[in-house]
Amino acid sequence: MTSSELQPRQDGAEALRLLADGELTLEGRLVDASNATLRGVIALGDVTAHCVYKPVRGERPLWDFPDGTLAGREVSAYLVSRATGWDLVPPTVLRDGPFGPGSCQLWIDEPDDAEPLVGFVPAREIPPRWFPVAAARDDDGAAYALAHADDPRLARLVVLDAIINNADRKGGHVLVGPDDRIYGVDHGVSFHVEEKLRTVLWGWAGRELPPDAVEMLDGLAGQLRGPLGEELAEHLTIGELAALAERVERLRESGRFPLPPQEWPAMPWPPM
Repeated sequence: MTSSELQPRQDGAEALRLLADGELTLEGRLVDASNATLRGVIALGDVTAHCVYKPVRGERPLWDFPDGTLAGREVSAYLVSRATGWDLVPPTVLRDGPFGPGSCQLWIDEPDDAEPLVGFVPAREIPPRWFPVAAARDDDGAAYALAHADDPRLARLVVLDAIINNADRKGGHVLVGPDDRIYGVDHGVSFHVEEKLRTVLWGWAGRELPPDAVEMLDGLAGQLRGPLGEELAEHLTIGELAALAERVERLRESGRFPLPPQEWPAMPWPPM
């Protein structure tokens, strides 16, 4: 850490320039990730930051997503998040790195005293203003609940996930930044043409969208027909772009948070 280390909300343009053009030095691998996920330091002039680099060559083949496309989906999630004005995804670019092309995303350091927003809690001790979304038991058979906070910041993330068709919103993919903002990470399995929404954030299912979400969707629909659509076309297929626009339109028409699917698992595994 240095006095010139870039913080998530300092300057979006500066963060993108640093990520795209800075010198990337790797520190190690995040071993819990299913795909190659490497932490590093990136430096440009007197500005530095920690970052996450996911090389395309380290992507694990998936039966339902084309090989070599996950990094582009990470970048696409950032582009859509930026277009919403909510900035829920850390700055992310596609660039060359020590192991070839891949996504490079600003690292989010969670403060030690950050309050968790998602997790397993004793079934009889669910915090006030939290939604229980699934029942569970520990190794001794004690009853627990998977639950999350009734927090408007999380509600915005739910809307974003519905837009990008996120198939992997685990609790561990929700971070609280040093600026008290929340960030969603790990969006490589998003933007599929088929409905694949899987999330642990089902607390608002079927409820009316807040007014700011409705307003955002109106603006996003127009952006997809313009420069945003052109940017996304560098990473997504024509069919995926059409499905994205259709999801935005469905959300606008329903005015409600999506319901859990009946045809496929509603939650990722493991949920955290």
